[in-house]
Amino acid sequence: MRVLSGIQPSGRLHIGNYFGAIKQHIELQKNNECYYFIADYHALTTIKDARLLKDNIANVALDYYALGLDSAKTVFFKQSDVPQVTELAWILSTLAPLGLLERCHSYKDKIAHGITPHLGVFSYPVLMASDILIYKPDLVPVGKDQKQHIEVTRDLATKFNCTYKKYFKLPNEHILPHYAIIPGIDGQKMSKSYKNTIDIFAEENQLKKRVMSIKTDSTPIAEPKDPSQCTVYNLYSLFATSEEKDDMAKRYREGGTGYKDFKEALLKKITTYFSPYYEKRRELSEDPRYIHALLEEGAEKARQVAIKTLQEIKKIIGIL
Repeated sequence: MRVLSGIQPSGRLHIGNYFGAIKQHIELQKNNECYYFIADYHALTTIKDARLLKDNIANVALDYYALGLDSAKTVFFKQSDVPQVTELAWILSTLAPLGLLERCHSYKDKIAHGITPHLGVFSYPVLMASDILIYKPDLVPVGKDQKQHIEVTRDLATKFNCTYKKYFKLPNEHILPHYAIIPGIDGQKMSKSYKNTIDIFAEENQLKKRVMSIKTDSTPIAEPKDPSQCTVYNLYSLFATSEEKDDMAKRYREGGTGYKDFKEALLKKITTYFSPYYEKRRELSEDPRYIHALLEEGAEKARQVAIKTLQEIKKIIGIL
C-alpha cells in the first residue's frame, strides 16, 4: 500500500507532532511504500524569513531521521524539489470552484489568527491536492483538522475525472489517533501557531522551563484534583504505562501532591522517552551533507513518479 503524508517546516517539531503524526509515520513504513515530504512551499504562507525557513527544513529532516525514518523503506524529500507538483496545482486550480475553497476551515482559521489573506492561504488546499494526487497514494494519514483537505482533494479528483476522463483514484484518509487532542502548555491544542509547544529536542533547561510553565488551576496541594481536566496528566498519559497512569490518577484524586511534583514526573518521562533519539540526532547533525544526500535521493525517486503522472495528465488535457 502506498502511503503519503507531509509536514510543514514552520518551526521546531514538538511532542504534539510526534504523537499526532511522526510516531505513526515511522510505524507505517514497516509494511508500506511510504512517501513523506517536507512541505516547504506550504510553509511560505507564513514564513518570510529565508534563513529561518532553511534552518527549519534542516531541523525537520534531522528530527525525522533521528526518530527512526528509514531511507531504505521510505521516500523522504522536500516538496520544492518536485516542480511537477506546482504544475499539477495550476491544472487543478482551473477546476477548483471558488465556493469550495471559501468554505475551507484552514483559510478561515488563518484569517481568524491574523494571517494576511493572500492567494497562497486561499489556494492552499489546491496545492495539497496536487501533493497527494501526483503520487497516487492509497492512504493519506492526517489529523482531524486536515480531513477537509482530503475531501477537497477527492472533490478535485472527481471534477477532473468528470471533465476529462476517469484517471485519478480517490485517496482515502487515515485519521491519526490523538492528533487533535494533544494539549499545549496553555491547555489549547499544541500548535506552533499558538506558541504553546514542548519541543522534542529542546535543550535541557528549555525543556524544564516549558514543562514547569504548564498552566494548572489553583487547587491547594492537600485537596483532591481531577486528572482528566489537567494538561499535565494528559501529557503524562502519552508516555506512561497503564499502571503508571492509574497510579498518578490515584495520587491526583487522593490529594496531598502538588502540581509541581506532577510536572517533575512528566519532565522525567519526556527526557527518558526521547533520550535514545538525542544521541542519534547529535551524530546526524555532525554531517549535514549526509542528510542532504538522503533528501536528494528521495527527491529523485519522487520525481520519477511525479513526472510520469504529469505526462499522463498533460496528454489527457491536450497539452502534451
